[in-house]
Amino acid sequence: MRIGIPTELKNHEYRVGLTPASVAELTALGHEVWVESQAGAAIGFTDTDYRAAGAHVATDATALYEAAELIVKVKEPLAEERARLRPHHTLFTYLHLAPDRAQTDDLLASGATCIAYETVSDAQGRLPLLAPMSEVAGRMAIQAGAHCLEKAQGGRGVLLGGVPGVPAGKVTILGGGVVGSQAVAMAVGLGADVTVLDRSLDALRRLDAQYGNRIATLHATGAAVCEQVLAADLVIGAVLIPGAAAPRLIGAEMLARMKPGAVLVDVAIDQGGCAETSHPTTHDEPTYVVDGVVHYCVANMPGAVARTSTLALNNATLPFVVALAEKGVRRALEDDPHLRNGLNVARGQLTCASVAEAHGLPYRNAAELLARL
Repeated sequence: MRIGIPTELKNHEYRVGLTPASVAELTALGHEVWVESQAGAAIGFTDTDYRAAGAHVATDATALYEAAELIVKVKEPLAEERARLRPHHTLFTYLHLAPDRAQTDDLLASGATCIAYETVSDAQGRLPLLAPMSEVAGRMAIQAGAHCLEKAQGGRGVLLGGVPGVPAGKVTILGGGVVGSQAVAMAVGLGADVTVLDRSLDALRRLDAQYGNRIATLHATGAAVCEQVLAADLVIGAVLIPGAAAPRLIGAEMLARMKPGAVLVDVAIDQGGCAETSHPTTHDEPTYVVDGVVHYCVANMPGAVARTSTLALNNATLPFVVALAEKGVRRALEDDPHLRNGLNVARGQLTCASVAEAHGLPYRNAAELLARL
């Protein structure tokens, strides 16, 4: 199979779809890999490294898309990238279609087969390709939030760990999944006063067993969410409904009652955000203020630590890339129901029910479409 690795175009996005080590695995199996020139240069993966791994280097994106059948990326394709997609292409990347109608419409019109990392599942019902970046984002959320709490950044001027004689900052974490549990680890490590809320009692039991009385766990009723958000210095939005838009747990009225200078880090912004006042920001301008509350809503947080993130992501995605290349797209999807759960768009139709519901568009079962791929 001919596999293409384009340069990411999103603001301050330095990650790359495949590392030279991953390319070497694929070329050793006899596959042809094309990488756009300088695609990994920002994080130390040079064109020379890719050539040594057996890749061809394309001078620009146009040449790469013309050469490739399987496009392996990191972030959702921007409009100019979507314009290059053709029916013979298979796109394998994060898509986050539920809050993004323009991207959804363009991918449907392209005729391409689009497999989303974030809805690929495993036998335990987890999301193995979302997990590595959720781990990074969860850890970064506390780091970013602590910085935003500094007075010079518009925050309350609170040190999360406090000092002897001064109380620690209060951190409220909405969601106890991968993002939330990683945020808990970092916040506890800093010595913060941590409360985590989730509707899953199993998630709360797991965190309670791990941290005991170092954290508080609460069932995420509306009243409990409101109480803890209003008491917090830092709120981490870590909620997720796989493939669907994030639930809006913090309304504008609730946010207006938060402490002046409090910080909201909305990690759920990829899926639309969990606060009514959230909208995507970039690493160039990561924050804005609404009603005295600092909002950090960067949609590609792991891009700031791009080398770590790329290596972590490749650890998870490479087996699926190998399967797609070795078996061909149709057979790989037929053989693996968990990879098939990642299929969001095929033959101009939506094959992810939650995305179809979010946009009020028709849905087709993925298995029914495979015979036409």
